[in-house]
Amino acid sequence: MEGPIVGVYGIIIMFTILFFLKIPAAFTMALVGFLGVTYVTSLQAALGMIGTDMWNIFSSYGLTVIPMFILVGEFAHYGGYNNSLYSATYKWFGHYKGGLAITTIMACAIFSAISGSNTATAATMSTVALPEMKKYNYHPQLSAGSVAAGATLGVLIPPSIVLVVYGIYTGQSIGKLFFGNVIPSAILTILIAVTVFYICWRHPDWGPKGPKSTWLERIKAIPDLLDIFILFAIIMYALFTGVVTATEAAAASCAVGLVLCLIRRKLSWKGFLASVIDTLRISCLVFMIVAGAVIFSRFLAVTRLPFEAANMISSLTLPNWVLLWIIMLCYIIGGCVMDALAFLLVSLPIFYPIVMQMGYDPIWFGQVICIVTTMGSIMPPIGICCYVVASMAKDIPLGTVFRGGLYYIPSYIISIIILMLFPWATVMILSDLVR
Repeated sequence: MEGPIVGVYGIIIMFTILFFLKIPAAFTMALVGFLGVTYVTSLQAALGMIGTDMWNIFSSYGLTVIPMFILVGEFAHYGGYNNSLYSATYKWFGHYKGGLAITTIMACAIFSAISGSNTATAATMSTVALPEMKKYNYHPQLSAGSVAAGATLGVLIPPSIVLVVYGIYTGQSIGKLFFGNVIPSAILTILIAVTVFYICWRHPDWGPKGPKSTWLERIKAIPDLLDIFILFAIIMYALFTGVVTATEAAAASCAVGLVLCLIRRKLSWKGFLASVIDTLRISCLVFMIVAGAVIFSRFLAVTRLPFEAANMISSLTLPNWVLLWIIMLCYIIGGCVMDALAFLLVSLPIFYPIVMQMGYDPIWFGQVICIVTTMGSIMPPIGICCYVVASMAKDIPLGTVFRGGLYYIPSYIISIIILMLFPWATVMILSDLVR
């Protein structure tokens, strides 16, 4: 068989294993990649590749930014900031129709500014928001769907783990990616909140109004948000000025987050240990996905599938925007059946060179695929955020969570269209300011 055909068979085998054997994506990619390289070259070459790649991945200084950002999010979680965020945003939005759902989305957005993980955001906000919405007789589709959709902001709003890995993999500035993401994430957050109003307009009984807080209560709630804004400001200012690297900014925010938790007496010794343990677990999961994806991408490179695909697509007599939508459709489908980060790393060797050849900006493209892969986390059959919400809400079936999440899909599509129509005004205007 010719090399590219072997690559295609490798992709088919990988998805078959994921579907039917349900082996974790990291190990599936590593196994298929190793066997593929062995078939195309030799066993000795495959063993040498694994040894070299494993060392390069796990000794990479750049990847230390990931556990740092995860740890600061865990400090916030075990420090109880999720309750403070929800209480503060509830005082501002809870008295509207669907106000608790909007409160959930806004709290998710704020928590995402220090978390960087959609699953962590989903688990954290489910424990806080779902009981409150149940108490006020919110429809399960609205309550579960709003948590799942709001949780997707965890991998979109900086510090985004997906953007960090994308930046490291493609050699782009993480600071530029983070600042280029500010407006797109704000657009998507607003559109998700507007979707709640639309749902409540279609189904007036799904989101009853909550009690109205006084202006004094709303103003008193603002200090509860200050710690989160301080941490976010440290990260963004440090990256904007260029005085430190992304890793140093993450470490600084982690140290400040720990100090703030101790000053506020929010973090116990037990909570600190739990934060460290969860950080180790999640970091190992991310690193294994990165390692498996790198091995699989080496296999694709050996088969020359990415290069042949680039040549084939570039030879098509189609407008660039049509080709871009075809690529995004692949990301949407891939995000539905595979972990977003894993599929991103598998697909980048194929699609990134094509997009660069078409003349699109790599910072802008990073924002687009971040939104597209994020969309997959609330779509069936493998929408990870929906699974997390269903596991936290024992009385809401998984199907109900998925149906609730589907209401928010147009928000993602509209966001992508806006980014395509106004690339400079949405992404480049801020990313170009970073030194």
